[in-house]
Amino acid sequence: MSKKLFETPTRRAFLAGSAAVLGTPALAQTQAGQAERDPALSVRRNISSFRTLDWRPYFSNLKKGAVLVDLDSRAVHYWSEDETIYKLYPSSIPLTEDLTRRGRTSVTQKVDGPSWRPTPSMLKRNPEWPKFIGPGPENPLGTHALYLSWTYYRIHGTHDTRKIGRKSSNGCIGLYNEHIAELFGMAKVGTQVLLI
Repeated sequence: MSKKLFETPTRRAFLAGSAAVLGTPALAQTQAGQAERDPALSVRRNISSFRTLDWRPYFSNLKKGAVLVDLDSRAVHYWSEDETIYKLYPSSIPLTEDLTRRGRTSVTQKVDGPSWRPTPSMLKRNPEWPKFIGPGPENPLGTHALYLSWTYYRIHGTHDTRKIGRKSSNGCIGLYNEHIAELFGMAKVGTQVLLI
């Protein structure tokens, strides 16, 4: 057996090991920065920074209530028409910028137990996907969905809770099933929605 295996650590070995430990946070920061630039990496991250917001900078009134989707913080805000209710929910957001839509829209339909059909562009990207999934635990829209005036865009639940707080959708905004059920109960057809 080699005698070197049992020698005490040298000062040089101690310093090299300490430098490696101290450099770990910098490495983690570098990897986090890479994840922001590469959507494939950012899917692995699950972050959401919450801060309460006032509705006034975003809406001129609260007629029929208002929903603000803050894509940067991955959060959905809701204000009731009479201002007695304010809710803040973590959400999933689109995987990439080209799947992301911003601007003003509104709730056009509320569906309890939605069915799901992938869009033509989804099927083009993923031809192996099924063309239809009815309500239930395999449905990507979860238990409830708020359909928006933009074709194919929804605020909906998800049975895959790992998606919340991440860039993980094909364009929609996802919430925990418990949260979409609550929002579903408060939002109305005509509730104004803003994605920023």
